[in-house]
Amino acid sequence: MKLTEFLAAHLEREAQISRRVLERVPEGKPDWKPHEKSMAMGYLAQLVATMPDWIAMMVLQDQLDLRPVSGPAYKAAATDTRAQLLAVQDAAAKKSLDALRQTSDEHLATHWKLLAGGHVVLDQPRHEAIADTLTHLAHHRGQLTVYLRLNDAPVPKVYGPSADDKSF
Repeated sequence: MKLTEFLAAHLEREAQISRRVLERVPEGKPDWKPHEKSMAMGYLAQLVATMPDWIAMMVLQDQLDLRPVSGPAYKAAATDTRAQLLAVQDAAAKKSLDALRQTSDEHLATHWKLLAGGHVVLDQPRHEAIADTLTHLAHHRGQLTVYLRLNDAPVPKVYGPSADDKSF
């Protein structure tokens, strides 16, 4: 199996799981957080919805500067409602799947850079950055399921049944 096919299949599975979680995010609580040091629920949900788009950037661009010295900084799409969250997540997953399916394993072996203010934060082969992004997505999605539980929203199955969704 090609690396591009493996990563695309992994993203497809993760996108379906993320969609199930985002479908349960309660509306009207974007500023809610379980602790002062925690992310706000609206920001965390936006992060889960938009992270698949990072994969397209890793395939299609040689680098991303989150806070460029000149020019506009990266800005995620608006996700103020559940419908917007789902639309953004679906579009991001589609864009990244298309990018993965149209690239080569050789391209994924080339380096990609993440910068902040012109300073290199990350420099690694694209396939490693993509794999790390999928792990990062699972981490933040896990945080979001805790937020769901603490807000009495039903937690969907993720990698197996949950207390609220016992289906396989």
